[in-house]
Amino acid sequence: MGNYFKKLGPGLITGASDDDPAGILTYLQTGVIFGVKSLWLALFTLPLMYFIQEICGRIGFVSDKGLAKIIKEHYSKKILYPIAFVSVLVITINIGADLAAAGMIFEKFSGINKNFWIPIMSFFIIAALVFFSYRKFARVMKWLTLSLFFYVATVFFLKIDWLGALKSTFIPSFDLLKGNIFLIAAFLGTTISPYLFFWQTNEEAESREERQREDGVEKILVTKNELKILKEDTFSGMFFSNAVAWFIILGASQVSALYGIKEIANFEQAALVLKPLLGDFAFFIFGLGIIGTAFLAIPVLAGSIGYILAETFSWQEGLNKHFHEAKGFYMAICAAALIGLLINFLGIDPINLLIFSAALYAIITPPLILIIMKIANNREIMGDDVNSAIINFFGYLVFAISAGVVIFYFLDWLTLLN
Repeated sequence: MGNYFKKLGPGLITGASDDDPAGILTYLQTGVIFGVKSLWLALFTLPLMYFIQEICGRIGFVSDKGLAKIIKEHYSKKILYPIAFVSVLVITINIGADLAAAGMIFEKFSGINKNFWIPIMSFFIIAALVFFSYRKFARVMKWLTLSLFFYVATVFFLKIDWLGALKSTFIPSFDLLKGNIFLIAAFLGTTISPYLFFWQTNEEAESREERQREDGVEKILVTKNELKILKEDTFSGMFFSNAVAWFIILGASQVSALYGIKEIANFEQAALVLKPLLGDFAFFIFGLGIIGTAFLAIPVLAGSIGYILAETFSWQEGLNKHFHEAKGFYMAICAAALIGLLINFLGIDPINLLIFSAALYAIITPPLILIIMKIANNREIMGDDVNSAIINFFGYLVFAISAGVVIFYFLDWLTLLN
C-alpha cells in the first residue's frame, strides 16, 4: 500500500484540485436543489473524467510536450490562439472565484474585510510557486485534501436511506434536467474541467523530463508498466474527486429537510452540511476546507495558464525550473493571480462567481476534447500509444455529452430571452 501511494503524482493532484471551492459549492448546491436523485451524476462523470484525463496524461507522457505546444506544432494557429485565449480567460475567472471564496472565509474568521486578505493570499501563492520547490509544495498539497474527508464522515451521522441513495446512484433521474440546465452545466464543467487537461499533460511531460535528467539519458522508453502506473495514478485522482462529490451531494441533500433551505445563498448555509458531525465547529472546519482547497487549486489553475501561454509564445516553461530560467512562464502565473485578485473588486457575490466559473468550463470543454482526441489518435505524435477503441468510445462520448449540455444550455437561455 505504501508503494502504491508513493507512485501517485500528477493524477492524484489533478483529481484533488478538481474539488476546489467552485466544485464544493456546485456539489452542495446540486445536493440541496436536486436531493439524492442527483447522486448518479457523480458516478456518471467518473469514467468520463478518467478517460479524458488518462488521454491527457498519456499525451504528455509519450510526447514530452504540453497540449498547447502540440497544437502549435501540428495544427493551425487559428485553432491554437482561440483555445489559448478563451482557456486563459475562463481559468483566470476561476482563480478569482476561488480567491473570493477563501477571502470571504478569512473575513468571517477575523472580521477584517476580504479585500485585505485576497492580496495577501495571492502574493503568498505566487511566492510559493516562484521561490520554493514545486515538489515540496505538491507534497503539502496532498495533505490538504484531508479536509475533504469531513464531508464523508458527516454522512454517517445523518439518517440516510442508503438503499434509496444507492438506487439514485445507479439509476439516472433525467427529470432534473428540466429547467436546471445551468446547474447541470456547472456540475459537468467543474468535474470535467479544461484547466486539468493542460495541467496533467504538462505535469506528466515535466515529471518524465525530470526522470530523464536524473538518469542522465536523452529519452526514456515508454513501457507498458509506466503507462499502467499512469492509469492507476489518474484513476486514483478521479475516483477520489468523484467519491468526495458523491458524499457532498448526499450530505447536502439532507440540509433542505433538516434546516428548510431550498438553495444555498451564503457560506453559513453551505457549512450546515457539516453541522450534524461538528456542531458549532461546522463553519470553522468548512472554512478551513475552503481555504485548503483554494490553496490546492489556485497553483494548479495559475500553473495551467503559465503552461498555455509559455507554449503558445515559445517561452521556457516548467515548475521544475527557477524563475530566471523561465521568466515568461512565471510572469504569466503572477499575472493570472493578480488579475484573479482584481476580479474580486467587481463586487460579484462569491457563491454566484464560483458556480458561474464552473458553468463557463462546460462551454469551452467540447472543442478542447475534440482536439485532444485528434492528438491522441495521431500516430505522428503518439506512435503506437494512440487511443484504443474503448478509449475512443468514451472520449467521443465525453465530447457528445458536453456538446449536448452546451446546446441545451443555450436553447434554454434563448427561451428565457423570448
